[in-house]
Amino acid sequence: MHNRIALFRAERGLSRRELADAVGVNPQTIGYLERGDYAPSLELGMKIAAAFDVPVELVFSFTPFPSVADALRRAGDV
Repeated sequence: MHNRIALFRAERGLSRRELADAVGVNPQTIGYLERGDYAPSLELGMKIAAAFDVPVELVFSFTPFPSVADALRRAGDV
């Protein structure tokens, strides 16, 4: 399972502890998720997406997300 948790956290200025508190888990769990060491339950995945106020598919994916640099390069080609 691939995710953009760290990207969304950084964008919103949230620490792992702040996100963990918002979704009711231990801050270590957020670290495990970000590193891909742990796949979230459906409930936890939906809570994380809700904490960021985005659809769950913007945070989690079965396939790797394109890098931000690649996305910016493609946007510049348009």
